[in-house]
Amino acid sequence: MSEIVKTASRLLSPLVFVFGTYVSIHGHLTPGGGFAGGVMLAGSIVLSILAYGGETLKLSRGKERASASESLGLLLFWFVGILGLLLSGIYFLNFLGKGSLFSIFSAGIIPLCNLAIAAEVCGAIVVILLALILFER
Repeated sequence: MSEIVKTASRLLSPLVFVFGTYVSIHGHLTPGGGFAGGVMLAGSIVLSILAYGGETLKLSRGKERASASESLGLLLFWFVGILGLLLSGIYFLNFLGKGSLFSIFSAGIIPLCNLAIAAEVCGAIVVILLALILFER
């Protein structure tokens, strides 16, 4: 890729990553949530991969990290559900307080679930992209 594409990617990728994190965390207050935020997080990683390329060894290590992110997101989502079951007897029951309206901590377990879904979606999309790249090689 040209130097312009690399520079634009270097400038835009962190901004897209921060915005994806914002969308994931504020999904209970604004449109968005875990899936949309996870796609944005994956988009920032994909942008860097496409701009800078990568050697096969580095991409295979990245695939392992993305797979770990995917698994961690699924485990966190499952863990939130199990905590509700253990603390109250009902799977996925909101065990956190409701908080005050229009604040970050006003939704109980929903932000935790959104972060778990974002990690899973981001990891899955990056794994799929890297699997396609490595399969091509």
